[in-house]
Amino acid sequence: MKVPRPWSARAWLDTAHVMIGLPVAVMLAGSTLVAIAVPPVLRGGLPLFTRLQRSRFEAFLGARIPPVHTPSNLRSAATWRQIGYHLLSPVVGLAAAVLVALAWGGAVVGLLAFLPDKIERPPLRFEFDLRDGRVVAVFMAIGLALLLLAPVLARGMAALDLFVARTLLGPSRSELGQRIETLTESRAGVIDAADAERRRIERDLHDGAQQRLVSLAMNLGLARATLTDLPDPAREAIEQAHEEAKQALKELRDFVRGLHPAVLNDQGLDAALSGVAARAPFPVKLRVDIERRVTPTIEAVAFFIVSEALTNIAKHAAATRAEVSVRREHDRLHVLVHDDGCGGARMDGGTGLRGLAQRVGAVDGALRLSSPLGGPTTIEVDLPCA
Repeated sequence: MKVPRPWSARAWLDTAHVMIGLPVAVMLAGSTLVAIAVPPVLRGGLPLFTRLQRSRFEAFLGARIPPVHTPSNLRSAATWRQIGYHLLSPVVGLAAAVLVALAWGGAVVGLLAFLPDKIERPPLRFEFDLRDGRVVAVFMAIGLALLLLAPVLARGMAALDLFVARTLLGPSRSELGQRIETLTESRAGVIDAADAERRRIERDLHDGAQQRLVSLAMNLGLARATLTDLPDPAREAIEQAHEEAKQALKELRDFVRGLHPAVLNDQGLDAALSGVAARAPFPVKLRVDIERRVTPTIEAVAFFIVSEALTNIAKHAAATRAEVSVRREHDRLHVLVHDDGCGGARMDGGTGLRGLAQRVGAVDGALRLSSPLGGPTTIEVDLPCA
């Protein structure tokens, strides 16, 4: 915890939070007792009381306490936690306000009230002379210590109040666990839906646009072979259209394979990666050790990692060879891509590696990159099998 200085805005905000919190807590504690006795008031009043306290924490401390979306009735555990906070906060607030007020007050008295030119003989009898310089020095030293202690005390009391509020006004551990489980399930559903959509697009392109391009290329090739008596400009146009159709067909096939290859669904990761390695413009040593197939989503992520990594190697690494290793150990799938290129790859250097990291993170995986200047480059990925 950073120690605030006595003259900083943070120290005064903490002090204001503590001092204002006491009357607010006393008022809300009384209102809560009335609300418990009158259920209709409880249903409408308790959420209002809680929102008021949350707004105090956000205004003075900049801390946001997540709301609990449960009905306000006496059968709800969240309701009793909120009631507990409103009844406990006056006790915490009183102790905090007294300590902070004494610290600031003692600092003012110690530093200002015993200056020699301000002291007159007191009506009461003391065992020491308040006009003695040594006594004044002691009091000023105590005042200075309290001045330095007061912001720390205000910060600590505000932090204690915030801890109690987050514990009782925020969601419980079980509620947070349920939220995390719900978010995990919804994220898994989104990832599976996106993967299913990619497979649908691959099938549609394979069965639709790709077949039409094949037919077009065949017809142009037939016309190119048979219509030899046409004028030169017409034959050149047919030849050019034939070449462009073949090039478009090749690009579409590459796109469909990168989108979601059909062989991945039919024969698994080993066969799909063998095709990727065979098409690479440099030798690729591939080892796949998977006794049981993993889920389709994880297979798709692993395929995308290897395919994108080999593409990046071909474009940027100037490598002469690469190695790809995929193995399953219990419930984890380990993917390693290594090349002997020039190195220097960075996660923030472009969209390729950043896209890999995002894809891996979407399934709770981990990606590690080692790429010193001069090479070699190694990408290690750890994926859950389910």
